[in-house]
Amino acid sequence: MKRFLLVLIGVLVVGSLISFGCAKKVETAKDTKGADERVASAPTPAPEQGTKVDAPLVKESGVSTGLNDVYFDFDKSSIRDDAKSALQSSAKWLSSNPKAKIKIEGHCDERGTNEYNIALGEKRAEAAKKYLISLGVKADRLSTISYGEEKPQCKEQNEDCWQKNRRAHSTIVSK
Repeated sequence: MKRFLLVLIGVLVVGSLISFGCAKKVETAKDTKGADERVASAPTPAPEQGTKVDAPLVKESGVSTGLNDVYFDFDKSSIRDDAKSALQSSAKWLSSNPKAKIKIEGHCDERGTNEYNIALGEKRAEAAKKYLISLGVKADRLSTISYGEEKPQCKEQNEDCWQKNRRAHSTIVSK
């Protein structure tokens, strides 16, 4: 009987440690079209549409290129108006560097599960790629990868920092 009680207590302790160890919670909600939309349970609201973040030019060996980071709203992968102008600048740079190939990296803030953020980062990178293609950049010059929340630009836990991490970042693969 003692052994049974010890095993039961051990199971309860391990179970409670596991349940309390989950730091992030992501819930599913329905959007207006009925599709599932993932919503992080973090307390800060999404920024206003069109919130502008200072977009640094991507640097290659200390020299600025015409490639700009593209920023996204919370839990979104749609291209904002300020992102369109950044991508137009990138497309212009690519047209003046016809042999250059770039990799578009999708990034997310820390809210949400790792799996969800990898998927969202991929959607963001693909959205940026699709927009560049619509501007005349050949698809074979563009590749994508998602880092999810694994390579943050900013590590503070506030909306300003999270906004900087919700981005598509372009790096030169070859010139």
